[in-house]
Amino acid sequence: MTAIKHALQRDIFTPNDERLLSIVNVCKAGKKKKNCFLCATVTTERPVQVKVVKVKKSDKGDFYKRQMAWELRDLTEVDAKDATKENPEFDLHFEKVYRWVASSTAEKNSFISCIWKLNQRYLRKKVEFVNVSPQLLEESVPSGESQSVAGGDEDALDDYQELNAREEQDIEGMMEVCEYAISNAEAFAEKLSRELQVLDGANIQSIMASEKQVNILMQLLDQALSEVDNIEGKLLSYEEMLQSVKEQMDQISQSNRLIQISNTNNGKLLDEIQFLVNYMDLSKGHIKALQEGDLSSPKGIEACINASEALSQCMNVALKPGHDKLMAVKQQQHLFSELRDAFARRLTNHLNNVFVHQGHDQSSTLSQHTAELTLPKHSPLHRDLLRYAKLMEWLKNTQREKYEGLSRTYVDYMTRLYEREIKDFFEVAKIKMAGTSKDGKGKFGLHGSSGKLTGSTSSLNKLAVSSSNSRRSQSSSLLDMGNMSASDLDVADRTRFDKIFEQVLSELEPLCLAEQDFISKFFKLQQNPTLAQAENVDDADGTMHSRPTSEHRYSISDKDMVRMMMNKIFQSIETELNSLIALGDKIDSFNSLYMLVKMSHHVWTAENVDPASYLSTTLGNVLVTVKRNFDKCISGQIRQMEEVKISKKSKVGILPFVTGFEEFAKLAEAIFRNAERRGDLDKAYIKLIRAVFHNVEKVANESQKTPRDVVMMENFHHIFSTLSSLKISCLEAERKEAKQKYTEHLQSYVINSLGQPLEKLNHFFEGVEARVAQGVREEEVSYQLAFNKQELRKVIKEYPGKEVKKGLDNLYRKVDKHLCEEESLLQVVWHSMQDEFIRQYKHFEGLINRCYPGSGITMEFTIQDMLEYFSSIAQSH
Repeated sequence: MTAIKHALQRDIFTPNDERLLSIVNVCKAGKKKKNCFLCATVTTERPVQVKVVKVKKSDKGDFYKRQMAWELRDLTEVDAKDATKENPEFDLHFEKVYRWVASSTAEKNSFISCIWKLNQRYLRKKVEFVNVSPQLLEESVPSGESQSVAGGDEDALDDYQELNAREEQDIEGMMEVCEYAISNAEAFAEKLSRELQVLDGANIQSIMASEKQVNILMQLLDQALSEVDNIEGKLLSYEEMLQSVKEQMDQISQSNRLIQISNTNNGKLLDEIQFLVNYMDLSKGHIKALQEGDLSSPKGIEACINASEALSQCMNVALKPGHDKLMAVKQQQHLFSELRDAFARRLTNHLNNVFVHQGHDQSSTLSQHTAELTLPKHSPLHRDLLRYAKLMEWLKNTQREKYEGLSRTYVDYMTRLYEREIKDFFEVAKIKMAGTSKDGKGKFGLHGSSGKLTGSTSSLNKLAVSSSNSRRSQSSSLLDMGNMSASDLDVADRTRFDKIFEQVLSELEPLCLAEQDFISKFFKLQQNPTLAQAENVDDADGTMHSRPTSEHRYSISDKDMVRMMMNKIFQSIETELNSLIALGDKIDSFNSLYMLVKMSHHVWTAENVDPASYLSTTLGNVLVTVKRNFDKCISGQIRQMEEVKISKKSKVGILPFVTGFEEFAKLAEAIFRNAERRGDLDKAYIKLIRAVFHNVEKVANESQKTPRDVVMMENFHHIFSTLSSLKISCLEAERKEAKQKYTEHLQSYVINSLGQPLEKLNHFFEGVEARVAQGVREEEVSYQLAFNKQELRKVIKEYPGKEVKKGLDNLYRKVDKHLCEEESLLQVVWHSMQDEFIRQYKHFEGLINRCYPGSGITMEFTIQDMLEYFSSIAQSH
């Protein structure tokens, strides 16, 4: 316990200028809790304050903390429970009764005794000590005696006195005289005892010798005692007077302390009042603006914005606990709620009227744009409404229901307005598209297209049908494109269609972007998803609290809300665009190329601006339809290739779908130059060219009038020339394949054709080669009966130069009949035949030299003769 007392004095009481006099280890009666200590303390400064302090060990460590303190003057009774038996329980009566159980009866008795002594010395207050043993109160002596009542704790401070300098010198001198004092303490003590006895005897003799002086001394002592008694009496009277002064000074000190506390409380109260006045006071100008402010003039709107912001600051001020119970605060909050609700109603009604009025004004100007392919601009409406953007933000944060109602009203009015404008706009576009080819002179037929016109008037339908009927016989396909190169009207009509479609998209794009930008700014929908705003509402008693404004805890994101509003306002755009695309595809299936490029460009532009915008999403959906029409167009062209039929009575020549592919490729390259979706065209190229290859071979196999090699040679030469001139990178492999096929079939046709003029000679040398192949030596072939020299001379004589020239002339005429004029391959083929003929001639001469050596047999004509034959025949034709 001593160590604990020392630790408490050092850690808790010394820093507070207090002295610990007594300590008892206790716990509360009837409850099982951790033990604590009751400490009796006095302050070291005057006036002295006596306290009973409760100290408890901290839960987070081994240190002690001060938990509660009571002034001893507030103690009215000490109840020890039993004065005869040992009982650790005792009660202390302060403002209420505290019941304690000490760890031992001894500690309890020591603590109660200390309390009694402190009361006697410092307070002299009537504290009742009930059931306390008299021995504990044994120091109850007359008040006149000047003695310490604080127990051994204070007297212990005087038990030890230090030696002064003279006493230290005497002891050191004595120990120097008696050097053995340290080595033999007993001898030193005996010596000191003897010397003390001698001194005592001398003193007694001296006293007895001076008896008279002793008597005088006794008289003086008696006088001194009487003076002491007199002084003590005066001191007692002074002490009684000072005690009353002490009590008065204690009361004055207590009063000063209470005055200081009162001043502190008054200062805090003033701060609270100033806080409420500064932050919950709305100026009369703001109140007037909220109640009567002009919402149609710029100055009035600015005043209402400032007033609404000030009102929000007043309503959203963070009140401290207890402020909401003040009547003035409740009244002010009620006033704010009424102002907020009234202004919200007034603002909502005004904006509703603005929406209706602006909607009518826009409708009245709609007729001005019907004749032109333009959409009305809504920038004046947006500019007028953006003045209310901050008020809309205030409404969103305070009156969510009214804010959502206003957004629904705006959407409803703008939906009807935009629906009329967009419908009329697209009707004008459809009329211009359907009228691009007049009097049936164009070639934008409807063959191969499916889909009906929707969203247009009956007159527009009749116009589109009549236009399509007048052009039905000239459908746009690869079969017809081979005959379209000379038609300037087709190019003009398609260019005109491209401009109309581009103008439609160019008008829609700024319209949607401007409306979306306005909605984001006006309705303040640019933040990330947040918690649903809470609005302040009043209970019946005027108390203000918060509650969510929507049914769900979380609101949808602002981006989702913008998308929903845009989808509602422009719900007709996607339908009208699909209808326009269907009309364009119905007019000319190749319009899908123009639409794919334009739509891809606008989608790419919209995604760069805002990938999640309504325009980007809508155009992306429409692009899917355009891409589907483009794929359907390519599939239709392939199907028409497969269904092509050739005449059995006329030569084939260049197939129509081959020249059609050339025109298609030129058209597509012009359209898709610098386009974003080049990959779609490359895929279409691959499909078309494979279909062309396949169907060329199919027609060549079915051809009866024209040899297969001629059909293959001419058409693949044309394909190779087309691909070489266009330089389409994705078709490089097909270009090489076309060249290979052209070369192969040219060689095949030349070889097959040249076998006819020298047929017998050809058969003779084939027999010679067969014998050699069977193992007959070349120089022995002439001994074969069927291949002797006579037979060779007989065959050679059948082909004199005149006959050879005649055969070649017939061959030229036949080749001329096989080949078409468009491709101009006659000279190429004739030159190849010349080369092949010379090659065969040299081959025959080689066989004669090897198989018939020394026979002197030669052909009836020379190579120079052959060159002259080929040249003269070519020049004559």
